[in-house]
Amino acid sequence: MDISDAERQRLHTLWRHAEALYEQGFKAVAGMDEAGRGPLAGPVVAACVILPRGILIPGVNDSKKLSAKKRSALSEVIKQEALCYDIASVDEKTIDDINILNASRQAMASAVHGLSIRPDHVLADGLPLPDADFPHTAIVGGDASCILIAAASILAKTYRDALMDEYDLAYPEYGFKRHKGYGTAAHIEALKKHGPCPIHRQTFIKKIIGSYT
Repeated sequence: MDISDAERQRLHTLWRHAEALYEQGFKAVAGMDEAGRGPLAGPVVAACVILPRGILIPGVNDSKKLSAKKRSALSEVIKQEALCYDIASVDEKTIDDINILNASRQAMASAVHGLSIRPDHVLADGLPLPDADFPHTAIVGGDASCILIAAASILAKTYRDALMDEYDLAYPEYGFKRHKGYGTAAHIEALKKHGPCPIHRQTFIKKIIGSYT
């Protein structure tokens, strides 16, 4: 695989968090991230992935820094190269019942437990998971500084975006394909006109809908 010197160096740097664990004797280190905490509609999705130690996949980065086309292509490469991965989601009804923070944690735990290889340690993006039954380290901004978390962020974002594209076919009046459920001006206008649909998070839109009635 032809990789520029600069890209090779960038990717090696992204391995530093996982390498520190491997050097301590851990055998299987996973990366985990979620997508969809902020939208007004649809599920929250988490992905967890174990890559071969030291593998260099050109272009892997925080999913928010990549185009949809690049994310999609990288998602396929990550799935092919991964030792194992899992993607889990928690739907909007559960989000309303237990709140988005708990729903995100539930999705993350499901993704970890869905791996075919039990990880010795999980590197997760963001804040610690206080009730997690697996060893983990939370890294703020980990999707931009850890290759395993970045890979997980790509899997989670790509999977969720595809779901929202499907929902766009069922509920075309909301424009889910364009904004993926986030609270854009166009989305809020659609809510004002049509009210919520079955995949809207009622707890998220209550104040928005109330402000226009």
